[in-house]
Amino acid sequence: MTKFRPVLFIQGGGAGAHDQWDDKLVDGLRRELGDGYEVRYPRMPDEADPSYARWSAAIRRELATLEDGVVVGHSVGGTILINALAERPPERKPRAIVLIAAPFVGAGGWPGTEFELPPDLGARLPGEVPVHIFHGLEDQTAPPPHADLYARAIPQAQVHRLPGRDHQLGNDLSEVAGVIRHLVSGAVPGHRAVPRAFPLAGGCARR
Repeated sequence: MTKFRPVLFIQGGGAGAHDQWDDKLVDGLRRELGDGYEVRYPRMPDEADPSYARWSAAIRRELATLEDGVVVGHSVGGTILINALAERPPERKPRAIVLIAAPFVGAGGWPGTEFELPPDLGARLPGEVPVHIFHGLEDQTAPPPHADLYARAIPQAQVHRLPGRDHQLGNDLSEVAGVIRHLVSGAVPGHRAVPRAFPLAGGCARR
């Protein structure tokens, strides 16, 4: 019997995000990963108005059934995912954590209303779990400097800055799929990129 490697994908926020935006990311990820992977794509509650309390509870329910899987969060879904993992690490440690175009909530990033990411975020995450951060350099929703903020807060993270890519990474997750395959195989090539400075820009309505 074929054993499928689980990947949990947490959507971004905004009206229609699950069925009209991030579904294209998930379809592309499934296509790039190929056979042998099961990409789970749960619908988050009240996607038009993301709430940390509601979304983190839903994420924890998903994590409780995830066995040796990779967790992926897009946009504000990634922000809530990483904070939930740091606030209360799950009993079942994920194989890896992947953030895609995640806005940083806290000093230098988006202002926090429900929560703010701690400066020692990396130290609070499950131990020895690889963290990969992907960010498009043409992202107008969560500007590229947010990747620098994550790099400082999570020193162990590998940051992948993708030229010419927007908040949806052009609906191309080939680089993400490549990293996931290497993580699952037990060998991750490459090195951590050196943070670069970018001027902060304003966000837009979709998260």
